[in-house]
Amino acid sequence: MVSAYPLPEGFSDFDVFSFGSFLLVEGLLGIILNAVTIVAFCKVKELRTPSNFLVFSLAMADIGISMNASVAAFSSFLRYWPYGSDGCQTHGFQGFTVALASIHFVAAIAWDRYHQYCTRTKLQWSSAVTLSVFIWLFSAFWSAMPLIGWGTYDYEPLRSCCTLDYTKGDRNYVSYLIPMTVFNMVVQIFVVMSSYQSIDQKFKKTGNPRFNASTPLKTLLFCWGPYGILAFYAAIENASLVSPKLRMMAPILAKTAPTFNVFLYALGNENYRGGIWQLLTGEKIVPQEVPQIENKSK
Repeated sequence: MVSAYPLPEGFSDFDVFSFGSFLLVEGLLGIILNAVTIVAFCKVKELRTPSNFLVFSLAMADIGISMNASVAAFSSFLRYWPYGSDGCQTHGFQGFTVALASIHFVAAIAWDRYHQYCTRTKLQWSSAVTLSVFIWLFSAFWSAMPLIGWGTYDYEPLRSCCTLDYTKGDRNYVSYLIPMTVFNMVVQIFVVMSSYQSIDQKFKKTGNPRFNASTPLKTLLFCWGPYGILAFYAAIENASLVSPKLRMMAPILAKTAPTFNVFLYALGNENYRGGIWQLLTGEKIVPQEVPQIENKSK
């Protein structure tokens, strides 16, 4: 049955199998790790804090990315997209929404950590929930625009998944790309960079670094930077001239974000890691020494 469908242009049998395998591993690993993160927050009472709610919300977005990758993996093994045009639009909208939400939640966690370590301000539940709702609605708004004609969803080069069509590079695409990127990536990169720079300076003063403050920004740029570069290249040049295999590297790298984020924000967080350990083993969390926080709120 598989041989009945032609190979996507620019790809060999080995290429299709390799990209499909990468997507499958990324999808399954992301689903498992983020599911554990989500269940731990729901089951372990000690984890249910406003700051950890942002980590939980990030995991919700990331498990959506991993599900999106799993659908793409299945399609790549079939060598064609089996869900039709409407399925492509749905897949594109869902994938774009959770991707934007994931980037926003990474920035929200950076902002919260800045206040935790630098201003000693405690995040309140009202702020955490309001921020989370805003992020989901804001992400859904920008993801819905291509469905009504501002931007377009179309197939990736492997034709196994759908995303923002960057191959046209027309005025409609450029007019959508610039504000979408500014509000959904540039601002977030600035928040992450400035927050962790301040945290790093604080760690150097105290001589007690609690984590590597440069890793979150590097990871964000590694996962999403290639997509940003490709999108802006398409605004000034014909992206179709870029090798299909090279263009497929952008979604492949982006879909590693759910796995990296678990290790950075869940397993990399001593309190959250203890909660996951309690979920898996039944051993109670040992109270963690945390910085003194003044009775200020945000």
